[in-house]
Amino acid sequence: MGNLSRIGVSIDSELLQRFDSFIADQGYDNRSEAFRDLIRDRLVGSVVVAPNALVVGTVTLIYDHHTRLLPEKLTDLQHESHAIVISTLHAHLDHENCLEVVVLRGKSKDVQKLADRLISTKGVQHGRLVMSSPETVSHHPHPHR
Repeated sequence: MGNLSRIGVSIDSELLQRFDSFIADQGYDNRSEAFRDLIRDRLVGSVVVAPNALVVGTVTLIYDHHTRLLPEKLTDLQHESHAIVISTLHAHLDHENCLEVVVLRGKSKDVQKLADRLISTKGVQHGRLVMSSPETVSHHPHPHR
């Protein structure tokens, strides 16, 4: 982290009370680190929407592995995009349901396109993409977590 700058912010008292309660539940020791994390999150969010931004992402999928040919379809999609697939984690949740997390790295538009294809594959019950930009996030310790 670079030099620290102090700023003053005016916030509605009720909103501040709600914020303080929220960050206490999250485990923050103080408002400053919570504000920094909120700012970083917004900066990352603004970067990852640019189609050519370099991003990392995770696609989380839940599906019934008994669905005809679904595991094979998901694997085929990943092989077709092998250049952006870094890793896959597969977990058996119960007799029918599987959780799969696919880690991706590449241009935002390519990561989003593959995520959309995986999530929309017939038989996927739920899916979500989370993207981040390693270029935007500074590496800092999280002593409160």
